[in-house]
Amino acid sequence: MTSVEWFSFLGLCLLVAAVFYGFRRWRYRRAVVRPFPEAWSEILTRRLVVYRKLPDTQRAELERLILHFLYTKRFEGCAGLELTDEMRVIIAAEACLLILNRPSRRYAGLRWIYVYPSTFIAKREQQNEYGVVSGTSSHLLGESWSNGRVILAWDSVERGIADFSDGHNVVLHEFAHQLDQEDGTSDGAPLLYTRDSYAIWAQVFSREFSQLQRSLSFGFNTLIDRYGATNPAEFFAVVTELFFERPRAMQQHHPELYMQLKEYYRLDPVCWVEE
Repeated sequence: MTSVEWFSFLGLCLLVAAVFYGFRRWRYRRAVVRPFPEAWSEILTRRLVVYRKLPDTQRAELERLILHFLYTKRFEGCAGLELTDEMRVIIAAEACLLILNRPSRRYAGLRWIYVYPSTFIAKREQQNEYGVVSGTSSHLLGESWSNGRVILAWDSVERGIADFSDGHNVVLHEFAHQLDQEDGTSDGAPLLYTRDSYAIWAQVFSREFSQLQRSLSFGFNTLIDRYGATNPAEFFAVVTELFFERPRAMQQHHPELYMQLKEYYRLDPVCWVEE
């Protein structure tokens, strides 16, 4: 191939790449930069109480995030479940609620959302202290993986939206794990805004986590679900559920913890969530 032919070939490749890139940009803008479908708005108005409570500006921003989410993430129905637009929109709306008012990567590392009809079984291998490997099975309502996958049980999603004031919501829980994992580890300390924030976060969360474990060891009832005592990552996910669904109770009984989450999410759910 002569130099003239080479440069002609290179020019053709660049032209094809530019056309392909332009087409992808056009598809993206067509899917994301458009009015929010009225049918989706009707679904959320009917099914998700918090959507109706949001101020107009926040509702509009949530809708933009939902459009982006549904364009960039792929949903897969499992165990015979046939997914509908209603299912996708509801899951996307609750996931995007966590990033509604804060700078974020919009779950950039997330690619797949698998949805089962109900509780699913996760099989894992565990190694004991003697090096013996054994298989275990767990019945789960949801799971968040660091490799770009979230798994949800649809009946649990429906229970979460049916009562948005009980402090239990599988979508909020699993997507809180996704935020926690953005820094590469799942440890209950997500990416914060300033270096100084980590010291305060660690102090408050460590104290509250230890207090939860002590209260449960004495048999006391606690506002924070006992599953939060499992480890710091689960604690962060559990208190995120509580923050969005029972903000007044959390603000009253755990004011410092509430303040840390308020600064992280840059939202004050007390303003729009009824209890």
